Amino acid sequence: MGQLLDGKKLANFRADLLQKQVLNLKKLKIQPLFCVINIGQDPSSLIYLKTKKRRADQTGIEQKLFQLPVTVSQKELLELIDKLNHDKNVNGIMIQLPVPKQIILNEALAAIAPEKDVDCLTPANIGRLWQGDHFVEPATAHGILALLDHYHISLRGKNAVIIGRSSIVGKPLAALMLERDATVSILHLKTKNLAEYTKRADILVSATGHPKLVKANMIKKNAVIVDVGISRVNGNIVGDVDFDHVAPIASFITPVPGGIGPLTVESLMEQVVQLTRRNNGKQ
Repeated sequence: MGQLLDGKKLANFRADLLQKQVLNLKKLKIQPLFCVINIGQDPSSLIYLKTKKRRADQTGIEQKLFQLPVTVSQKELLELIDKLNHDKNVNGIMIQLPVPKQIILNEALAAIAPEKDVDCLTPANIGRLWQGDHFVEPATAHGILALLDHYHISLRGKNAVIIGRSSIVGKPLAALMLERDATVSILHLKTKNLAEYTKRADILVSATGHPKLVKANMIKKNAVIVDVGISRVNGNIVGDVDFDHVAPIASFITPVPGGIGPLTVESLMEQVVQLTRRNNGKQ
């Protein structure tokens, strides 16, 4: 049985450390503040917002929610982003996904000031990420690396395979893994013969949202398995990995839930504090 990579435990540990950083900032009269723009009433988004608010409160970070109607126009959204960009008290801005179809997401993301881009989704910050000159990292990718570091799992010289090419997980994680001297392959659901690639992986990350996509016959013995996917099947929460059959073969494996999810929220708070420090000359 592979050793569990306990993301929940690590998230709580890192939250305690972050709380001390926030207290030190408050002693200097600096209050970390980030603003979340949510459009409409997507049920998953509402749950995620509550989770983020709870973690922010625990850490001492102020989170301000701007709840917009599902009918909001692109112009109104851009005006709000511009207002927040110019508010010196705001250290971070993020748009909760998904957004309704009338919103041109890439244009809205590009309007966020790079120095307040908590999600690392502005074109400027994506470019910095691939150049290796970044000051903010996407939360999920940041959390994955934090978890690997905590368990002393090195990426140097390893074959790292990522299933999923999203701008939130797959692509930025590939950039950060390359920084760590891993040899990285990015796969996706249209890749032919997934197992041909996954069987060579020393470290396999799956982020597709397709339940039990990764089977035991798709991995090599003692591989490290990081499951970012989350789905609800027959009332149960499951990941991309067929956990019961893969765990006995892996050396390390994340559970779902309790693996990457808690670290994503914690990492978001860490990025808020990082931006707050940077914007106040406290790097």
